[in-house]
Parts: sequence; structure tokens; C-alpha cells
Amino acid sequence: MVNIPPSRFGAIGRRRADSVPLPVPDFLRIDARSCYCLYRPDVRRSSIESWVATGNTTCPVTRVQLTDFTLIPNHTLRRLIQDWCVANRSFGVERIPTPKQPADPGMVRTLLAQASSGSGSYSLRVAALRRLRGLARDSDKNRSVIAANNAREVLLSIAFADVGLESSELNHEALAVLSMFALSESECLFVASESDRVGYLVKLLFHSSVDVRVNSAAVIETVVAGIRSSELRAQISNADGVFEGIVGIFNYPLVYPRALKIGIKALFALCLVKQHRQKAVAAGAVEALIDRLPEFEKCDSERALATVELLCRIPSGCAAFESHALTVPLLVKIILKISGRATEYAAGALLSLCSASERAQADAVAAGVLTQLLLLVQSDCTERAKRKAQMLLKLLRDSWPRDSIARSDDFAGSDVVPF
Repeated sequence: MVNIPPSRFGAIGRRRADSVPLPVPDFLRIDARSCYCLYRPDVRRSSIESWVATGNTTCPVTRVQLTDFTLIPNHTLRRLIQDWCVANRSFGVERIPTPKQPADPGMVRTLLAQASSGSGSYSLRVAALRRLRGLARDSDKNRSVIAANNAREVLLSIAFADVGLESSELNHEALAVLSMFALSESECLFVASESDRVGYLVKLLFHSSVDVRVNSAAVIETVVAGIRSSELRAQISNADGVFEGIVGIFNYPLVYPRALKIGIKALFALCLVKQHRQKAVAAGAVEALIDRLPEFEKCDSERALATVELLCRIPSGCAAFESHALTVPLLVKIILKISGRATEYAAGALLSLCSASERAQADAVAAGVLTQLLLLVQSDCTERAKRKAQMLLKLLRDSWPRDSIARSDDFAGSDVVPF
């Protein structure tokens, strides 16, 4: 018998798998991601890659010196597993995908040469960038191969060529590939040190294509996070329309999950400097954050709540959050529901709001904050979260109804989700 990972089942398949033992042939018990690496056909690909990355060059079993580190998947085993998945799809088993061949360094160099060739045809250059974009999207390994061939420098030169003119499809494709890579500090300085380049990125935040807007926001976030100079950070944050463009990304429907992910990363990076937070509030960041907060994934929820706490530390942000009817109930509900960090940020935001407003205190009490805080101080959450909870309990001591502590029903209805 075998326990199939939950990701391989649909909603119905999961229920059936819980109650129906699924026999698996012995020859399928080897992991689906096994691959040949010269003399080791029974090792996971990820294990081989990490082993090679640490500088090992000798097979630990045969002691043979390895010269070719090209990983060849065990196609026969994969096909057997796929056939078995298809035969058992009535149990909700999903067919495992066929892995794609890693990018060839020679092909990557050719594509980069085609993309950067000033004498090449325009359509050929665009096609080369699209091919690079597809490779970079496929896997981390491909992105490593592309980055190792001086790709970022090539992409920067293409993306920011003729920034004073109307942007072209070639610029957009180069920016799309560039948005998938981390930039070095010197590369971030290349972008941030020229106001024309910063203005060009901000202009793209209002492009008609959502992909162009999101890619521009991704590069802005990378640049802001990658430079140490406060003056250059201020130059980006002071660019006309940058906060409005970033906040506007939140307005896209959920069919664009990447827009939410990139949007909150960029907004958080810009709000790390206190002097810039007022602009975020003026651009409508408060309404966008509260309206979208229930829709973020876990790591994005943590970043969104951290941004909420940062904005609550300035008077205008605190007032804007207080005026939104859903702010306090939503923050109370989040405590102990997502993660330790999310709880810490939610408690910190509530502490700032309740310290500034008696109305927020009353709203928090009405939303059941006492139960949440008492559970929080007894949980295994972070010490910072517990300190904030204790401070909030002291602050709300006079706001809590006298008879409420005697009502045990408040505690019975609490839903604590472990994380």
C-alpha cells in the first residue's frame, strides 16, 4: 500500500483515498522523480542536484570520478508511474507531469546573442526573449543557467534602451524576463541612479497590459530592496505616481494571483521608509489592503499585515484604518489563524489603533479580542506577539464589559488553528 500525496487528489479523490486502500506494484515504489546520474538511478533528482552543487565529483558508491553532470530522467520508470496514475484516476489520482528538459547553456547563449543583436531582425529578437522567458519560468535550474551567462546585463540594456521614447514589445519582453531574477547592488544602482529609468518603470505601471504593469512593479521592488542608499530609495519613492501605480495593481481580479503577490511585495518595500508611508496612504493603500487581505496566500498575508502595521505607525495611516469598518474585526479574526508572524503583525496593528482611538478599542472588544488575546499569551507564538498582546490587554482593561469575563461561552466558540 502507499499513501498518495494530497496534492495528487481532487476534493472527491481525497475523500475516497482516505477510505480505500490503494495497492501499488513494487516496481513503482521508487520515487517518481528518480533519475540517472551516471551510476545512481535510484536517487531523487533534487538530492543529486544539491549533492553536485556542494562540489562533489566522486560517486559515493562506486568511487568513480564523475565528469558529466547532466541529469537524465528515468523515463521508463516515469512512464510506468504515469500509466498507473491513469489506471487509478477513478480514485482521484492525478497523472504526474512529464518533467521538461533543463535549459542547455549553449542554447541560452545563442538566445541571448540573438536578443542583443542590433543587426538582427526585430521579430527574431522578440522571439528569442520569449523563448528565454519560457525557460526561466520553467524551473530554478533554468534561471541559474540563464543568469550564469551574463543575462541580467543583457536584459537591462534591452529593457532600458531608448527610455525617452515609447516603450516597445522588445522592452516589455526583456523586462518580463528580468523580473524573474534577483539583481546585484550594482545592477540595482544602474536602474535607480538615473531618473529617466525610474520614470520609465513608473510609466509602465499604468500600461494597458496587466503583465507589463506587474513586471514593472516586480523590478521596482527588486531595485528598492537591493540598494543601500537612502537617497536613491527616496528618488524612487518620490517619483510621481509610483504609489498610485503599485496600489492600482491590487484592483485586478483574482485571476491574476501574481499581481497580488508582486503588488504587496513592492508596497511593503516602499513603506519600509517612514517618510514615504504618507504617500501610500494618500494613494489608497489602506482601502486596497483591507479589501484584499482575506484573499492573500499565507506568505503574502504576512507581508500585507506587516505593511498594515507600518502604516498604523503614522497618524494619517492610523486614522484611515480606523475609518474603515472592516479593519478591526478583520485584524481580530486573523489572530492565531494564519501564522505566528501574521498574529504578531495583527496584534501590533491593533495595539497602534487602540492606542490612538477609543472607538477602535470598543470595536475590538465587540469583535471578541479578549478571547483571542488570552489564547495568544498562552500559545507558542513569538515573544513579540505575546508582549503586544499583554500591552493590548492592559490597554483594553477599562473598555471591557464587567460581566464578560464570567461568560465562558466566549471561549467555547473560539477557533484556534495550529500553525
